[in-house]
Amino acid sequence: MNRTLSSLRAFFTAPGMAGAVAAGLAFFAVVQGAVSGPRWLLLTGLPASALALAVFGKLGEPSRSYALRGPRGGGPRAFAPAVVHGVRAVHKETGRPVADGSALATVFEFDLTVVPEDGLPAYRVLVRHPLDVQGLLHRSSGVVEYDPRQPWRVAVPADPPREWPARAIGVTAPAEVTTYTSGPPAGLRTFVASLVCAAMLLVLVRLVS
Repeated sequence: MNRTLSSLRAFFTAPGMAGAVAAGLAFFAVVQGAVSGPRWLLLTGLPASALALAVFGKLGEPSRSYALRGPRGGGPRAFAPAVVHGVRAVHKETGRPVADGSALATVFEFDLTVVPEDGLPAYRVLVRHPLDVQGLLHRSSGVVEYDPRQPWRVAVPADPPREWPARAIGVTAPAEVTTYTSGPPAGLRTFVASLVCAAMLLVLVRLVS
């Protein structure tokens, strides 16, 4: 319930609503201009719709559209070596890259392949932390902490048990790994809302014409 309310609050913001209305108007213009005219609606709506779709596509890129939750408080924990594919500074709210990792409202995003030693298959995740813990910005491997029952819950501990950093040295990612995500791609709700907006406008035009 709390997760649903949080998602609704995230959507019903000025940028989200403005994006849905703007894209909805563009889609409406294309359909209305193609079916009934006037022609200028079609000519205006086509480039606007192309721009909207490009933005939604960029937001929905799976490689950078998710960051997973950490292990539950009081839940089971396990450590595992991880391969570091990359580290970058991002805005903690939008997830967009930033040039200065020391700026306010930024976090480090670690692109990792977790290689569990308890029989679970290796999997790739993005994990965020306010600091460059374990110096992963300049390393090719590190140690993560995860929930064995919900492996997508991953955190990068600042001070893992002493034996684990040594076990992580030289770890390699297998050829096939699983990718965990934590929900629909970014921008999907706005895209769906824009289609609903366009459909409502089309129905309204038919009713009044």
